Amino acid sequence: MKRRLIIFIDSGDTIVDESTEIMKNGIVQTAKAIEGAVETLVSLADKGFRICLVADGNLRSFTNVFRILGIEDIFEAKIVSESVGVQKPHKRMFRTAMKAMNLTDDDRNRIVMIGNNLKRDIAGANRMGITSILLSYSPRYVMQPETEEEIPDYVVALPREIPPLLEVLDQQLQNRKILNRSHPEI
Repeated sequence: MKRRLIIFIDSGDTIVDESTEIMKNGIVQTAKAIEGAVETLVSLADKGFRICLVADGNLRSFTNVFRILGIEDIFEAKIVSESVGVQKPHKRMFRTAMKAMNLTDDDRNRIVMIGNNLKRDIAGANRMGITSILLSYSPRYVMQPETEEEIPDYVVALPREIPPLLEVLDQQLQNRKILNRSHPEI
């Protein structure tokens, strides 16, 4: 089934448990996934969702970890700050991801950004008009918004809570598309 909803997702403390990272010369060599994160990504990909990594860090770190976790092929595109030259919440990170997924500004209502960082992931998505979803499980990050733009559209505590939310959001997009086709004046 082709999905209308497009997923942008962070990695650290969203897919990968940052406390388990083993680094060498500034590159993550290995890390463990957050409980349920790999299964969640595989399930979403199997259900036809398009997934793009939008993360700050070094591309080799993500390549190393995703290869170990067996999810390197889950992502249609990998947008990493090292390659883009800026970090989230900079709009260029999100615009680069949109371009890599062949999306335009008209598609922003179809994109969700899932992340753990209010200042980077949530504020960046909100500034772009992209639906923001906070994965709030991380003990390493502040989970209380300090500004209006840090308030997420949705909050989930664990990766396993993501698929049901995305199913609802995708269904709403499908319904809107059907309604708009039936009633051109809408």
